[in-house]
Amino acid sequence: MEFILASGSPRRRQLLEQIGIRSFAVRPTDADESLPAGIAPGAAVELLSVRKGEAARATADPDALILAADTVVALDGAILGKPHSREEAVSMLTILSGRTHQVYTGVTLLRGEAEHTEHEVTSVTFRPLTAAEIDAYVSSGEPMDKAGAYGIQGLGALLVERLEGDYFNVMGLPLCRLGRMLSRFGLDPLAGGTGEEMP
Repeated sequence: MEFILASGSPRRRQLLEQIGIRSFAVRPTDADESLPAGIAPGAAVELLSVRKGEAARATADPDALILAADTVVALDGAILGKPHSREEAVSMLTILSGRTHQVYTGVTLLRGEAEHTEHEVTSVTFRPLTAAEIDAYVSSGEPMDKAGAYGIQGLGALLVERLEGDYFNVMGLPLCRLGRMLSRFGLDPLAGGTGEEMP
């Protein structure tokens, strides 16, 4: 059975390999990422992960198992996507400074006509940041392709004072939840050992 990751994220590839899934095809999609006005963050990531998964399914083998995911940062219920400019990255980090926000990841698994979607939420608190610290972090280039303008697995770890929930969710793939979801499709990463028996 072919396993397809419908994402170009190197972090998601790394996390799949971490749980023993080492043989999979990477097939990012160009699914529509527009959102209805006022949609809640949890509903938004579920909708986007479904769109990505269904776009991948359209060109995949019917027996393939497809994993799609989408991650957003939300502050006071308002979604922060990826910054489109240096100024936008500075603005996002400035409003996150010294405050607690939420990271939502929607996860969709599809195989044939079977489809299952869930989402995970993690609360993250930033320490207060100076303008110079924000400028230095943005100058590193790390924020520019990441929701909320930071990456916890890189220099962004220096911004995080406290976290409540799944750390891996903040990286873009909630592994505990994913493991339970995979079991619905007959896969048990714990039983997969080194991954040689996994798809």
